[in-house]
Amino acid sequence: MIKNILFLCLFSVTFSNIIQAQAIKKRVTKESVEQTVITSFSGDLAYETTAFVEQYWRVVGNTGFNESIFFIAKHLENAGFVLEEKSKPNNRLTYRIEKRPLKNPTWEMVDALITFNSKEAPLLDYKTNRNMVALNSYSTPKEGVSAEVVYVKDVQKLKKMDVKGKIVFAETSPSRIYNDAIVNGGAIGLMTYDNPSYLQPEKNTTSIQFRSIPLNSKLKPWAIALSYQAKERLKEALLKGPITLHVQIETKIYESEELTIVADIKGNKLPNERLVFSAHVQEPGANDNATGVGVALEMATLSAKLLQNNTWNPTRTLTFLWGDEIVSTGRYVQEDKMRAQHIKWGISLDMVGENTDITGGSFLIEKMPDPSAIWTRGNDKHSEWGGSKMSLDQMKPHYLNDIVIGEFEAQGKRANWEVNTNPFEGGSDHMPFLRSNIPSVLFWHFTDQFYHTDNDRLDKVSKETLKNVGTASLLSAYTLLNSDATTAKTIITHIETAAISRLHEELKQGKIAIKKGDKLAEQIEIIKAWEDWYVKAIATTIDMSPEATSLKEAIEKAQASVRATSEAALLELSK
Repeated sequence: MIKNILFLCLFSVTFSNIIQAQAIKKRVTKESVEQTVITSFSGDLAYETTAFVEQYWRVVGNTGFNESIFFIAKHLENAGFVLEEKSKPNNRLTYRIEKRPLKNPTWEMVDALITFNSKEAPLLDYKTNRNMVALNSYSTPKEGVSAEVVYVKDVQKLKKMDVKGKIVFAETSPSRIYNDAIVNGGAIGLMTYDNPSYLQPEKNTTSIQFRSIPLNSKLKPWAIALSYQAKERLKEALLKGPITLHVQIETKIYESEELTIVADIKGNKLPNERLVFSAHVQEPGANDNATGVGVALEMATLSAKLLQNNTWNPTRTLTFLWGDEIVSTGRYVQEDKMRAQHIKWGISLDMVGENTDITGGSFLIEKMPDPSAIWTRGNDKHSEWGGSKMSLDQMKPHYLNDIVIGEFEAQGKRANWEVNTNPFEGGSDHMPFLRSNIPSVLFWHFTDQFYHTDNDRLDKVSKETLKNVGTASLLSAYTLLNSDATTAKTIITHIETAAISRLHEELKQGKIAIKKGDKLAEQIEIIKAWEDWYVKAIATTIDMSPEATSLKEAIEKAQASVRATSEAALLELSK
């Protein structure tokens, strides 16, 4: 009797433990992880990081850049990441700081002031216009220099003008007139104005978009970029007669080293395969790109927490890279060919925290090259950044576009947040991945009326946007990192739906174009291009589970559906 009671008790405890273990295992599902990310990504660390980084004018190797790197390293360590050189084989959270000597000296702003030789208010003051001095400018003598200003209305005539010892003022970029004015003309310095219309300069009259000149240790040149307000004031003063300006500039130009920080969360089954998030540190602004740095850091630290408390366990490796835009990412892709072969996806975080009520524009996903980069019509629109026309052999069919668009649109619905896409344009950290045939997209904002200006400050950043971008980025990453045949089949269904919708839209656009007099042959080419892109994009899902027979069958079925839709569209178009 007692034995039976003991047996029943033991059985009850064991059974209870099994049930509890199963319940715990059951709770750690894709849905539970998703909900944890949605509730846990607060945007607090992303915003704190943005605030820290944006206080500096960041150039590779200078104080602000390096302090940003050390800030990241400190928070990674606090989150449980171990320095690679001190790590053990079982450490899944590691980071390293790569150090390389810079080929050229770094540059750092200290102070600057431009005044008239009178009691008038300064023309420009670094305290309020921190982009006023062009990158690579040297210091003036401590007491400053005074010189006459020569306004050059037609820069083509600059070569024949006598500007030696004078300040050349022109409404163009400093790099365009640098040789004629400084190198060949002997000008003492440059004053230029070159703010594009999307910055709304007549509204944002104090904005200065940062500029640069070549580094020249022999001539020690300097250049000043003007705001609309300063440009108009200087032109008005020149109408009254000759003008002399007093210029004081203090910069630091010194030898330094390049720092890049790389953090890995190692996969448990396929650690060589990885997704890489890249966020560049250099630039002087808040949205560009202190926000990318901040979102990446909160993503990394939250992922570490979820790994440590057994909420999330990636099959593949998640990598975060912070460094010099395009340069650091390009090196990461190029320097280790074996590693590059296993980079499955790359994502660039660039200008990802904007308060669009202030900056304008919207959040954008820049798609991998698809036919919208060739034929941009309907709902497809290039940003004011613009894109050069591409050819069919430059297309990059892949499922990545549709996965991230789906995750971001879902976050948009949850948070009542606007999400849009733009055709491929280039110009950020997605480029090195794409050049190496690694699927990659860009997360960013545009139009931004403060882009690259000294009014791109913390007050233009939204913590809510940081949270939305970080949440959707992590959910996209987690889907990819743990993707399998089941994931692939879901994605195939999504791509098939997107393909059919696109083909119907292109049929509609084709009919409109033909009515306007465009050739039928070109409209047929467009529909065939989209068919080809989506058929190939569906095929790329095989990399999620190469051996799954059922996946191959799903691919073939979806491809047949896309081809049938295309064929029907072509018949309708030809009527």
